[in-house]
Amino acid sequence: MALKRIMVAVLACLIVACDQKPETNAGAMTTQVGVVTLKAEPVTLFSDLTGRVTGTMVSDVRPQVEGIIKKRLFKEGDDVVAGQVLYEIDPATYQASYDEAVAQLQNAMAIVNSSKLKAERYAALVKENGVSRQDADDAMATYKQNVASVAQYRAAVESAKINLGYTKVRAPISGRIGISSVTPGALVTASQTTALATIRTLDPIYVDLTQSSTQLLKLKKQQLQSSDNTVPVTVTLEDGSQYQHPGKLELTEVSVDESTGSVTLRAVFPNPEHDLLPGMFVRATVSNGVRSEAILAPQQGITRDAKGNGSALVVNKENKVESREVVTDRVIGNKWLITNGLQSGDRLITEGTSKVQAGMTVKAVEVGATESSDGNGGK
Repeated sequence: MALKRIMVAVLACLIVACDQKPETNAGAMTTQVGVVTLKAEPVTLFSDLTGRVTGTMVSDVRPQVEGIIKKRLFKEGDDVVAGQVLYEIDPATYQASYDEAVAQLQNAMAIVNSSKLKAERYAALVKENGVSRQDADDAMATYKQNVASVAQYRAAVESAKINLGYTKVRAPISGRIGISSVTPGALVTASQTTALATIRTLDPIYVDLTQSSTQLLKLKKQQLQSSDNTVPVTVTLEDGSQYQHPGKLELTEVSVDESTGSVTLRAVFPNPEHDLLPGMFVRATVSNGVRSEAILAPQQGITRDAKGNGSALVVNKENKVESREVVTDRVIGNKWLITNGLQSGDRLITEGTSKVQAGMTVKAVEVGATESSDGNGGK
């Protein structure tokens, strides 16, 4: 009797197991995957470039006359203004030359007055046959020669005055002056190759950036789509800190470097605190414009083959898996910027891609909304 009860119990268990097996198999046929629903959103694109700081104006201070430096009238590293006297060259010989030229001019002016009166008298006497026509013509010619001599001596006076003024060496531009190469007592010449000092304008200041010609073409295309012609630029200093003043792109070099395939972009920045100094190495972020209908896909949803071609798996309206070939532009944050292959509304598989293949029916579960991005990232 006990044995019969045991056999009945085992038979009941087998019947229950058989009833449950089809349900288990049915559940196993539908694989669950995690998806992200893509949506178009505006994204600001940036390019990260490197560059060097350079002054907006750089001018060497050079002597224009020969002589001994008598005084230095500035402190190295100070800000100077255009026209400020920086050096004094001993003016003694130039003062003497100027005084001599003035005296010669005064003498010529006295002679011209005398010859003028003589020419006027001879002109009156020739009418009365008091002098010959030849004498009257000679007197007039002498007068005109003396007038020309006055003009010549006046020019000599001006030249001597200019040379005398050059004994005060003035700043050609406003800016910050560097180290002086001479001290009082040094002999300088107008033809020397060594500058007395160098002045650099630091506010505003330039940052020269290097960009590939391919990136430049993309930048131009994106700028054509934008109504704003101003291209903002931000700078990161050598210590990793962010420079507080934003700049703007001012010009692009008109030729491509044949050896590197790159072009130079010049950005201008306000520099009131003089934090940017010529020669500094900096990193700059250049705005490439805003892409209004950008598709950003999580990186884990994009796979690549041995040739680097991108592909993605999406779940269609029938909950079946489709394989798509995709083209990516750059990484922005933790996402790929998609230029072809995916569109707004697509359900991109980001979890469980190894368990499915194209054509399978799956159960799609949303794993989270697409995260917003700040647009930073390299190509």
